Amino acid sequence: MEFPKELRYTETDEWVRVKGNIATVGLSDFAQDQLSDLVYFESLVEIGDTVEAEGNLATVESVKSAGDVLSPVSGEIIEINGDLEDEPEIINTDPYGNGWMFKIEMSDPTEVEGLLTAEEYQDQSEG
Repeated sequence: MEFPKELRYTETDEWVRVKGNIATVGLSDFAQDQLSDLVYFESLVEIGDTVEAEGNLATVESVKSAGDVLSPVSGEIIEINGDLEDEPEIINTDPYGNGWMFKIEMSDPTEVEGLLTAEEYQDQSEG
């Protein structure tokens, strides 16, 4: 199980990679492992939409269950990983790389400071 230290995490298993004012968002390795083989990804937002932290971004389904992907930060959707509609399994094979889901231009970059560090997230996940 991977918990990259440069990322921040939510209690609902999303990760965030911040570069400047842009947050790249995806599902953690722990989450994809718990869900098992992902078979469906549906974005509930479009490019240009404004989202609030903890707002619903997407639905994912696996052979075991379904779940929601929540936004860790507030801002504007500037990119959606279109590959996931045809190949949701990328989230299983590369959750922190090609399995990213959304890029959000943050309206309040300080929100990231309230998210879990890799260490805190790992403790929560393994607890």
